[in-house]
Amino acid sequence: MQPTFVLVHGAFSNSFPFAPLQAELGLLGHRSVAVDLPGHGFGATFTHAYQTPQDSEGLATAPGAIKGVTLADNAAHLIGILERAKRNGPVILVSHSRGGITATAAANARPDLIDRIVYVSAWCPVDLDVNDYYAEPEMASVDAASLALALAGNPAELGLLRVNFRTADPAALAAFKAAFFADGTDEEFLTFLNTFQPDENLDVGTSADRAQADTWGRIPKTYVRLADDTSLPLAMQDRLIREGNALTPDNPYDVLTLEGSHLKWLVAPAAAARALGELATPAQ
Repeated sequence: MQPTFVLVHGAFSNSFPFAPLQAELGLLGHRSVAVDLPGHGFGATFTHAYQTPQDSEGLATAPGAIKGVTLADNAAHLIGILERAKRNGPVILVSHSRGGITATAAANARPDLIDRIVYVSAWCPVDLDVNDYYAEPEMASVDAASLALALAGNPAELGLLRVNFRTADPAALAAFKAAFFADGTDEEFLTFLNTFQPDENLDVGTSADRAQADTWGRIPKTYVRLADDTSLPLAMQDRLIREGNALTPDNPYDVLTLEGSHLKWLVAPAAAARALGELATPAQ
């Protein structure tokens, strides 16, 4: 009855950056599955306009496969994977960043499929909708407009959010690095940036998708704080923990802290793998 770790990526990402973490988990004897949400991974849209030399007009207007994908679609896809994983024993659901929204929606719908839910500097909305948290004091240090430096096209017209991560604009690259990977080398940062995909869906859910006490609240839960995260600051991570604990005071978060930025734990995953591995014994 060995647990299976099911790993859910964040915005503009996919299963690919989990490979180093999965290698570490495997070497520690743990089984894991990295998810590609709909419109991600090999389901993403990479057009010729995105290649070099780039066609800025074509990039701004080309349709994307992720248009129309909703949070409900993401949750349904994840639930299908959880159902398959659960046939083999306990399931530990691990989400990162925006992936926490999908993990929370899946936990609201099917708590029976999850033996522990883990948020690694991930969104778990309780008191507010996700977009509303950005107006809160805990997010005051976040430059939400940094992605706009490389925005391609009009989201309202495209029906999706498109960012040109292959930009050579030094200001945009500096903003990305400061937000996501300030403690990485330039080479590590550019390597990670090339795992990103340009398109992300627009649906982050509504108040109905916030954590629900009678379903989500029954699942043992862990929050892994990333101490040097500047895109989801520690103050906001701590607020999400407090809100979750207030919602389910009889089932509070176990809290762990890792040093590093939003992406460092994926590039240097040994400590994260050990921390996750320690959660496998009680699940088993």
